[in-house]
Amino acid sequence: MRSLEPWVEAPLSAFLTESGARLTLLMTSSGQVVAQHGFLHSLDVMSAAALGAGIMAATSELARVMETAALDSVTHHGKAIGLYLAAFGTPRGRWIGLVVYGGETSLGLVQLFFARLVDELGRAAPAEPPTRQVLAEDFEHELNSSLRSLFGR
Repeated sequence: MRSLEPWVEAPLSAFLTESGARLTLLMTSSGQVVAQHGFLHSLDVMSAAALGAGIMAATSELARVMETAALDSVTHHGKAIGLYLAAFGTPRGRWIGLVVYGGETSLGLVQLFFARLVDELGRAAPAEPPTRQVLAEDFEHELNSSLRSLFGR
């Protein structure tokens, strides 16, 4: 497991142990990766983050067009794996969790332990958000630094 925010590690580790998830990704609603587990390549992480954020944005827009309450989660279940994608609030803003699981667990267990993860993240978040602002000219450096941190390189 790799995380850009140290306070995320303990709740995420507990979730991984309890849920039996194969892959997990926590990101902001804009697709910025906060933590990941199970991904082997940074390109896979960045692709999954972009797709997950896009799916949740599209789902929110569909709910708005249909004039209904926001749809906060999406699930897909295939023969070998299932996918759970859920948006949730944190003291640091709206985040998205992407969980890929296999036959060794179930959607119900993933949802149960994901709800616990969300609660624990809310309690663990530092009171003050970081004040550092990333400027456009620093973006590539910050992205590369984040990827090195997530993949230990």
